[in-house]
Amino acid sequence: MGVEQNMLKYFFQITIIFVITFVGEILEMLFPLPIPGSIYGLMILFFMLCTGMLKAEHVEEAAQFLLTVMPAVFVPAAVSLMTKWSILQDNIIEFVITCIVSTIVVMSITGSIAEILLKRKSRRCEK
Repeated sequence: MGVEQNMLKYFFQITIIFVITFVGEILEMLFPLPIPGSIYGLMILFFMLCTGMLKAEHVEEAAQFLLTVMPAVFVPAAVSLMTKWSILQDNIIEFVITCIVSTIVVMSITGSIAEILLKRKSRRCEK
């Protein structure tokens, strides 16, 4: 596969992801719910993948690339926190406790869901 074809494939895959994200942003404007457009987009993408409307191969390589560069996306947020140190230092204990508790909750829920899904998958394979 040539470089041009590879680039075109990435462009096509990222376009699919961005269009779904854009639809999520439109839904955020249409519905007066406190749900961010990105969450709508993720739900649409999840639904499309689960129902087979969209195959994982259609977005897999672009998604892998986006996951690879994701840490760089958090750099501006970290820098912003550093510039607000005067505000944070007054509430540092609450901030640290919130970070620890939310991390434990997210890890516990994610681990529980992963266990459930793996058990379901192993049951299907046994049948």
